[in-house]
Amino acid sequence: MQTRPPLPRTVRLSELSPPRQMLVRLCQAINFGSLHRLTILDREPIFSPPPIVILELKLDSDDERRPEVDLDDFQVRDEFHRLLNRIDLFRNGMIERIEVRAGIPRRLFFQTIGAVVLR
Repeated sequence: MQTRPPLPRTVRLSELSPPRQMLVRLCQAINFGSLHRLTILDREPIFSPPPIVILELKLDSDDERRPEVDLDDFQVRDEFHRLLNRIDLFRNGMIERIEVRAGIPRRLFFQTIGAVVLR
C-alpha cells in the first residue's frame, strides 16, 4: 500500500488530483448546503455514483459566490486542507455528509470500512 505524505500547509488547486479538484469545485458550487454519500476509494473522492447534493437557499438575502470560483488556480483554504488530510487517513469508505458554508467544507460525518481510528 502506498502511503501519501500529509498535504503541505499551503496547497494550490492545481496541485490536487482531478477528483480532489472536483470536490473543491463542487463545494464552491454548493455554496450553502451539504454533500451526501460521497465514496472514497484509495484516498480519492469517487463521483460515480454521484453524491447527493442538498442546496440551502436563504430567502432573506442573496448568497454571494466565493471569489475563487472564477479563478483557474488559487490557494485552497485551511478547511479543504484538513478535509483532504482526513480523506488521506480515511482511505476507503463513505462520507455520509459534508456541510458546506460559503463554499467551504465546515463539518464532516463519515463511516469507515474496517477498524480505522482517525486522530
